[in-house]
Amino acid sequence: MLKTRLCRDLGIELPIVSAPLGGGNAGPELAAAVSSAGGLGLLGMGGVPAPAIREQIRETRARTSKPFGVGLLLPLLQGEEIETCIEEGIAVLVLFWGDVRPHVEKAKRAGIRTFVQVGSVGEAEEAVAAGASGVIAQGFEAGGHVRGTTSLASLLPAVVEAVKPLPVIAAGGLANGRGVAAALALGAEAAMMGTRLVCSDEARALREYKERIVRARAEDTIHTMLFDVGWPDAAHRVIRNKAVDEWEAAGCPPSGQRPGEGTIVGRMSEGGMMIDVPRYYVGNPMIGFEGDIDYLALYAGQSCGIVNDVKPAAFIVKEAAREAEEILSQLGR
Repeated sequence: MLKTRLCRDLGIELPIVSAPLGGGNAGPELAAAVSSAGGLGLLGMGGVPAPAIREQIRETRARTSKPFGVGLLLPLLQGEEIETCIEEGIAVLVLFWGDVRPHVEKAKRAGIRTFVQVGSVGEAEEAVAAGASGVIAQGFEAGGHVRGTTSLASLLPAVVEAVKPLPVIAAGGLANGRGVAAALALGAEAAMMGTRLVCSDEARALREYKERIVRARAEDTIHTMLFDVGWPDAAHRVIRNKAVDEWEAAGCPPSGQRPGEGTIVGRMSEGGMMIDVPRYYVGNPMIGFEGDIDYLALYAGQSCGIVNDVKPAAFIVKEAAREAEEILSQLGR
């Protein structure tokens, strides 16, 4: 059985974690499916208000008896999100992008394991100093918001060495069993999948968005700061679309001078409310979006080149674990 120390500590069967896809894309359906399959499912609650987080935690708990967690983006906190997660007694809290010290201390006092996603060895060391239970090392090839500039293959072993004996979860470019096996071989205790699980039946991403990922190659992604409305000065990786092409054709002008600045390109539900979506908005197209996704952020990592279909999350998790175990067994022989 493919099992690590972290699996035993968290009470999970497989060293596979679903990425906390922000804005609610990773909702109760996805988190529960991954946890029920033996991995660790995470609700992606970045930018989601506390009452909605409480509701989604409770819905996830109704769907699975297995451990699951919540991922939060610190720049998008509105108030009471951390306290809500603590009150609901989640198994794991994942924090990203900012000063985690006050939040880690609160969660620690409540007995909740807190993992901090980092993009450098320095950030990993700061997380440990803050009292984190472990870290998530995110490689530059990851989709969504990307903190660092180093590939996972270079970053992961360095972070493992810097924070030992604390556990490290690998993230960025991992979409199948080969990636899971490589992460474990480099010292990770688990592998986090994001782009692959956007292309699961349970992810709340719009079907057309999932199909764009399936058709994309690694070289179709771009690392940029273009989609900054709602979260400025934060680098991210997306699939190239008309918004990117038209901005480049205009000479890559700065925010405030870009083509179509301020134009409303659609509407979608966010935090339980329908909102107008401006061009260059930080959100990605989820179920119920009305408009042109060619002007929205289509977050995806370079692993999109090996994501070839949309499958149930349980199948994705179990198949990746089976393949990883087979590869590691062959290497052992």
